[in-house]
Amino acid sequence: METNHIYLKSTTWPDFGPANPVIHPPVEELEKRIENTRQMMRERKLSHLVVYGDREHFANLMYLVHFDPRFEEALLIISETGSPLILVGNECAGHLSVSPLYTSGKLRYERYQPFSLLNQPRNESRSLKSILKEEGIDTDSTVGCIGWKYFSPEEFPANITTLDIPSFLADALREICGFNQVVNVTDILMSPSYGLKSFLSPFEIAHFEFVNVMASEGMKRLLTNFRCGITDFELVKEYGYTGYPLGCHIGMKSSGNQHIGLSSPVGAEIKKGEPCSTGIAYWGNNICRVGWAVANEQELPETASGYVENFAGPYFKACVEWMQNLRIGTKGKVLRELIDNRLPFDQFGIFLNPGHLIHYEEWMSSPIYTGSEEEIYSGMHMQIDIIPRSSHYFSSRMEEGIVIADETLRNQLNQQYPDVYRRCMARRDFMESVLGISLPEEILPLSNIPGLVPPFLLNYRKVMSLIP
Repeated sequence: METNHIYLKSTTWPDFGPANPVIHPPVEELEKRIENTRQMMRERKLSHLVVYGDREHFANLMYLVHFDPRFEEALLIISETGSPLILVGNECAGHLSVSPLYTSGKLRYERYQPFSLLNQPRNESRSLKSILKEEGIDTDSTVGCIGWKYFSPEEFPANITTLDIPSFLADALREICGFNQVVNVTDILMSPSYGLKSFLSPFEIAHFEFVNVMASEGMKRLLTNFRCGITDFELVKEYGYTGYPLGCHIGMKSSGNQHIGLSSPVGAEIKKGEPCSTGIAYWGNNICRVGWAVANEQELPETASGYVENFAGPYFKACVEWMQNLRIGTKGKVLRELIDNRLPFDQFGIFLNPGHLIHYEEWMSSPIYTGSEEEIYSGMHMQIDIIPRSSHYFSSRMEEGIVIADETLRNQLNQQYPDVYRRCMARRDFMESVLGISLPEEILPLSNIPGLVPPFLLNYRKVMSLIP
């Protein structure tokens, strides 16, 4: 079947093999991240950096010291020299050994019990101000704060002093330093143009390939075992959730929650003739697919007739063109304009950025927005997160992760993680030879179902392709 140069072809789904766990970064990797952060501190003339984290906003702490707070908050204090100090509550003190920096003696810690849950022992800690002062924070200090967001002048005229950390932390810092000496510098890590987290190392590529493989293999199991007449609770078991932390809730929308955005399974029946969307996201990835619970076009409801020709096919083709323009030096506005032109808003309803950076958090930031002069560069971990919506056709999705890597970074990956590099090259070959998708040389696909989009979920072998 051909629809405007999009074919529906039957194919055997590839087996690229498993990825061995790549989880704990070497101490040297973390030390380099700390030193790069200190270089940014020097450029900003900051005497100290404080990095806040909690259960949801853990990613910046993970990046710097490989520690994620559980149940509690935490605060990392980085001075110009010496080992950083991390403040944790009662329960997280036992979790510190997850950090290679801590186990190597290069991360100090102190128990700060106000981070603990209510009515736990909370009477053995020094005051926050005394801790901060002992770290050298005084009236001459300029302290940069990293939470999880930074702001533009249009959002807040005083954006530099608009903080996104809890007030009890901000108040203590400002009481010591003065209001204007405590500033928001979250962009140091999260800016799409220069944020340190957007320049992946070979280790990070290997880690994010591992989680993309884990999630995409789960999606493969779900799609190849998709069936009707069961509940979404039962269907979601096909993911074979591994227990590795999730970057967002497992999503599934079917008969009982089709019109609830970001919904998880609710116990609703998977019904034939209705749409279904689902996604699984471990830290550092998100694999999502959407289609209709039918075997072919003829089984679609009348209102969804022409789904592939009018909606899923054009979407697939636009995603391919988006990837083919994802070259080093391309400006973000070019990619935004491409999607706006190929997929008009009145038909496809794409409101959010068509693509964004992903790290330990599911959405870090994005260089792709209207008028963006920010450029694509080597090291970016990009999520193909282009979300169409339609009252007739529901949606479609080719959501997974890719990395932009120049020749130097590709060679480093090949030398340090040859199996990862080999799988990325095999995915590129599959996409070109089977699906007709030719990618720029700098694109490394991380998913084990690269570009595979079955529009009819009861016939997973039939996928969209540029070639018959």
